[in-house]
Order: sequence, then C-alpha cells, then structure tokens
Amino acid sequence: MELNFDIFKPKAPPLFGMDISSSSVKMVEMVDAGKGSIRVERYVIEPLAKDAVLDGNIANLEAVVEAVTRGWKKLATRTKNVAMALPTAAVITKKIIVPAGLREEELEIQVEAEANQYIPFALEEVNLDFQVVGPSPSGPEEVEILIAASRKEKVEDRVAVAEAAGLKAICMDVESYATQTSFDLIKRQFPNDGAEQNIVLVDIGANVMNITVLRNDQSVYTREQAFGGSQLTQDIMRQYGMSQEEAEAAKRSGGLPENFESEVLRPFMENAALEIQRAMQFFFTSTPYNSVEHILLTGGTAVVPGLDDVVSTRTQVNTVVANPFANMAISPRIQLARLVADAPSLMIACGLAMRRFDP
Repeated sequence: MELNFDIFKPKAPPLFGMDISSSSVKMVEMVDAGKGSIRVERYVIEPLAKDAVLDGNIANLEAVVEAVTRGWKKLATRTKNVAMALPTAAVITKKIIVPAGLREEELEIQVEAEANQYIPFALEEVNLDFQVVGPSPSGPEEVEILIAASRKEKVEDRVAVAEAAGLKAICMDVESYATQTSFDLIKRQFPNDGAEQNIVLVDIGANVMNITVLRNDQSVYTREQAFGGSQLTQDIMRQYGMSQEEAEAAKRSGGLPENFESEVLRPFMENAALEIQRAMQFFFTSTPYNSVEHILLTGGTAVVPGLDDVVSTRTQVNTVVANPFANMAISPRIQLARLVADAPSLMIACGLAMRRFDP
C-alpha cells in the first residue's frame, strides 16, 4: 500500500504553517527560542478573492495562488517549506483496534483491509495514512490506530497551490487536528489544564460556525451551524446601504454611525450567543453529559469586541477568546496588539506551524 498521505509524519524543518480558508490565506512562522520556548517570528493574513475557495474546495486556483504569492512576499521569510491542512469534511477518519506488537508491514495490511470497509472510494483514488494512538482502552495487548483518508484530488489541489507559488508542501494535516494542536497551548489557562472538563471550541468563520466539544483532549461532539461573520457584513450593508467591500472595510476599521453598536452589532452578538446556546442543548441531549465548563471562541469573528461577555452572560459559562500565542515569545517585528486581535483566526495556521517542532 502506498502511504503517501503524510498527515502524521512530518519531514525535517524548517517550515511555516499555511491555512487556506474561505476568506483569506493565513501564514505563521515560529522558531525555537531556546530553553524549550517558542518565538512567533512572523505572520500574515492575506485576503482571498470572493468565491476563490468554496466549501473548503479551491474553486479558483489562479486567485488562490496569487494570494499565497502576495502573502509569502509580505511574510518576508526565506523558508519555502509549508505545512498545510485539508478541511475536516474532506477527510475520513476512523479509529481501529489491532493486536499490539505488529510490524509496520503487518500494520499496513490491517489498515488497508479496514480502509476497504470504511472508505466509499477505490483505494487507488485516495491518499491514506495511519498513526498509532496508544494502548487500547480494553488492555495493553491491543493498540488503537487512527486511519485518515482523503480523495487524492483534494490533496493535489492544495499541493498545486503551494508549488505554483514557488513553495513546497511537505506536510498535509487536517484542520481539526491543527486546531487541537493550538488548543493544547491554550488549555493551560484552565484549571488543572482542562482535565475532566467539557470545553466547547466555537470556530466562527465567514459563513459557518463549527462546534467541537473536547474532553480530556478527545472530541466527544461536533456540530456545524450556518452562521458566521458574513451575517454581520450583510447587516451593515442593509442598514447603511453599503457595498460588500465597503461593509467589510467598515467592519474592520470602525468608522460606522453611532447607532451601529445598538442596532446592528448587539443583535448580531445576541444571535451568535443564541446559536452557541442551541448547539450546547444539542450536545446535552445527544451525549451523556449535562454540563460545560468553558467556551473557547476562535475564528475571525471571535474578535468582535464584547462577544465573549455576551456569550458568557447568555450561557452562564466561562467564555474565553482564543490566543494560542499567549505564552510564547514574540518577535520585535510583530505588533503585539495586532497579533492578539488576529490570534483567534490563526488557530489552524498556528497548529500547522507547530509541526516544525514535532519529534
């Protein structure tokens, strides 16, 4: 079996993380600052043309390549190796249990047999990889294996973008795993590092809100809801007769009429909080759990001032805006205030950049 989908086995560094979302290309580069600490060296967020990426698929290769090329120039790094990620929906993952002590070749045979059962495509049409997670819950004589598979064209599209921009994709991760890598940096803010607690990750993108509930580093619930930051843009367009470009610019820079906060922003935040509360109700009714200890807001919309307070008030749950860089050294070339504002939207790019430090 050709294990050419290198999700879990990164090559030698250096590299930087590159996240291609529906609205922008985000790049983050980190370096070893010595004594076990990491420094954020540089980052950039480069806007994407509308509809260049649709539902995680690259719809306009040329537009995405142009944005990546511009972003890399602004990043001003010599590094050309990148870690990229596939949308979670484009990857089929499955945990299997196999006897402990199998050799690599025997594992590959087992993985191929299991993949044949679970993947609805011919194996020659997919990139496939696996990783040993650890001992099986049932006992040390078995181990748990995570299988990941994606259609080859999904991987090839992203590799093609990197190559056309003069970069080299040396690691292909999955967005949800990259986010979890960043979450591992944040959970130290919670009591007891978040152990035995239900933590809701709310990723509010342009069009979609992704809800993931983590417990002891394992995802116990996921849900996707049609709500995002573009809703606020639409509200601004309607209220003030602006074009989409004008509304986006005004949303970022301020400069909106006095009634913006009370008549547009506040209702939007209340709606966002209501969506999160609704997702939590679904979580309670479809799992054995009936409590949530923390809510972590991520994604570009998480930086809306006061959103964390509105969510906390409605849900009665401690709500934090994500900043995976909080305990890192910061390069003097980076404006700290801007990095803090951008941090929630850099979760995936940060997680990818962390692949540089994998053993």
